[in-house]
Amino acid sequence: MIYLLQQQSDRKEGITLIPTIHHVSIINRYIVPSFEFYHNILGLKLLMKTVNQDDTSMYHLFFSDEQGRPGTEFTVFEMTEGKQRTFGTNAIERTVFKVPSEHSLDFWEKRFDAFDVCHYGKERYNGRPILRFEGPDGTGLGLVAMKEQESLADFRPPAAEDIPEAHRILGIDSVHLRVHYSEATKRELETLLGWSVKGETPFFDTPFKVTVLTNNDDRLNQEVHIIHDNQSPVEEQGIGSIHHVAFGVPDRKALDDALSRVQVKNFRHSPIKNREFFQSLYYREPNQLLIEIATNDGYLAEHEAGAADAFDTIPLYLPTFLEPQRRQLERQLAESAHTPL
Repeated sequence: MIYLLQQQSDRKEGITLIPTIHHVSIINRYIVPSFEFYHNILGLKLLMKTVNQDDTSMYHLFFSDEQGRPGTEFTVFEMTEGKQRTFGTNAIERTVFKVPSEHSLDFWEKRFDAFDVCHYGKERYNGRPILRFEGPDGTGLGLVAMKEQESLADFRPPAAEDIPEAHRILGIDSVHLRVHYSEATKRELETLLGWSVKGETPFFDTPFKVTVLTNNDDRLNQEVHIIHDNQSPVEEQGIGSIHHVAFGVPDRKALDDALSRVQVKNFRHSPIKNREFFQSLYYREPNQLLIEIATNDGYLAEHEAGAADAFDTIPLYLPTFLEPQRRQLERQLAESAHTPL
């Protein structure tokens, strides 16, 4: 089973709230260069090579720390057909990972230069140094140093031969949401998911203001940054977009409670889905961001993926209900191109 970090909890309006960024999921065009980037360059552990359960023609990769814990998971959907995303508001703009120290940012800046990764250089934001960079297809990413109250003993960074342990990625620190109506998004994060307002900060050298929310957890401290942007056009989601962010709840009972709250608010939502390794639901919040609420008590095994460095040699994991279709799915995936021609 996964060893879960103990989270602080609160109770509001009948829901047990555990403010946690469970995982973030993005859309990339080709899965092989995405695997090589996140596994070989960033050093994330490939926990699972599977398919999108809602569209089995698409690969779905799960990356994580050494133990596959919520709060460290980052997933990639492959979508070979479709347009590139267009920048705009009402979008999940950036995923920021945490590393051990500010010195780690210097290491990563040099590493990105060596691998020709687009980055912005070390900047100052919200009172902390940050290194923003772009993943395949322009996906927005970043690195910040872990906070003073956090301890390295609580993290299990994946092993990577060419990345010193002192600089390895520890997990997800924060997500940046760019929205038109920031107050509406803030209110739902507070009342539905239990986040607390920490303060406000300028968004780098732009006129936009950012509201920072925290989960108030000293062991896995995470933040949500809401950029108030009512000037830009709405993002056209596509290749390179962050598809959704998932927030964690402890178990099925808490998920049922969350579903009831979502229904009362008349948000568009899915039924509860059993993903086999966790259960979850999806809904559209007031700025139409796609939010998932996922249980932290699931089982997400490694499925023999961790030691492989060549994508084609990694076994395909299928949930039980898709196993009878294995031959058909493997043939279908083999017929598609997964690298640029």
